[in-house]
Amino acid sequence: MTSSPPVETPGIVIGNHTQKYTAKNPAIRWLTARWVTRLEQMLGRVAADPGAAGTSHALEVGCGEGVIANHLATRWSRVTALDLPDAGLRDQWRQRPGPHYLHADAHRLPFGDNRFDVVVAAEVLEHLPDPERGLAEIARVGARHLVLSVPREPIFRSCNLLAGRYVRDLGNTPGHLNHWSTRSFVRFVSTVAEVRAVSKPFPWTVVWATLRTRP
Repeated sequence: MTSSPPVETPGIVIGNHTQKYTAKNPAIRWLTARWVTRLEQMLGRVAADPGAAGTSHALEVGCGEGVIANHLATRWSRVTALDLPDAGLRDQWRQRPGPHYLHADAHRLPFGDNRFDVVVAAEVLEHLPDPERGLAEIARVGARHLVLSVPREPIFRSCNLLAGRYVRDLGNTPGHLNHWSTRSFVRFVSTVAEVRAVSKPFPWTVVWATLRTRP
């Protein structure tokens, strides 16, 4: 009998609790594909922005299995992607070569200030015990553009309840510690950057923002 690898980050949900990219449920796969398409469109707008001319280095915070990091690698010449320590993620990363993967904590990013032209955090901030600190770290290491995505609440939880999922937790997905409507998430991001565009692929919110000029 093959034993499971030891848990490297106890008590924290690593990667996707629901395998949305490969889910057996066709509705989940369709919604996920639509979300990825909208995220790709937002990244395209970032890449086409006059202020993005010459940008080359992108960072994904909380990259999970590396699916979005692979998309970033088609637009930016250097991509760094990170997540918490987990053997299963490392197996997935080996299947998606290209980005430079490493283990790190979103609350304490191991980079200097203004390091990355584009910073992406897709389905990450809702997991952080201290989202304000995580957002501040994302802004600190970013030089210009942020692309951030979170579940749109209370719609996301309502969908879980309608599907009979996580009923005892009122539809809350395991590991989701923070909950934003589109309006409240825009306000949250606005504390560190100027929001340029908002997309609402059901049931998520995607925001593109540019960091304010630092003194």
